[in-house]
Amino acid sequence: MSKLVLVSGGSRSGKSAFAQRLAEGWAGPRAFVATCPVIDPEMSERVRCHQLARSSSDWRTIEEPIDLAAAILGAHAEPVVLIDCLTLWVNNLLHAAGQKEETIAESEISRLLEPVVQAAHNHGGRIVFVTNEVGMGLVPETPLGRRFRDLAGRANQIVADESDEVFLVVCGQPLLIKPPSQKFPNT
Repeated sequence: MSKLVLVSGGSRSGKSAFAQRLAEGWAGPRAFVATCPVIDPEMSERVRCHQLARSSSDWRTIEEPIDLAAAILGAHAEPVVLIDCLTLWVNNLLHAAGQKEETIAESEISRLLEPVVQAAHNHGGRIVFVTNEVGMGLVPETPLGRRFRDLAGRANQIVADESDEVFLVVCGQPLLIKPPSQKFPNT
């Protein structure tokens, strides 16, 4: 049976570094699922730094901005999978929909996450999702910004509900907010 962990926090909170340390504490080869598209030189440098941080461990990188379920299924040989990050995945879905002059309603994010969560549960190993906590800041001023915040917030709730453990990272310090045995009713 798989173990799912969600690591959330604000931008530059240390959540990715914590998730990596957590994943490297488990035995076996690891897969890193990168959802970030490289769109400019600055982003390319950020990706290079993340890759360098994983270079001393047994990591295989899977770059997949949209089809997370396929990426998880493709990591069947690795007992540890780190997905960084769920928030960029939501962004990528919104961007792809916008390119087709479509939109994604908040009610649709559950349907889009179903195959991802199912693949994670069926994996049989340990899956760590990294995400941004988007609900603690200002209300975005644009409709698209508010839609992104709403979709990311709903995705975070769904994955947190499905996870065995949830951590919130603040100032580089992880706080366990959902211990392994704690289940809450859906709200």
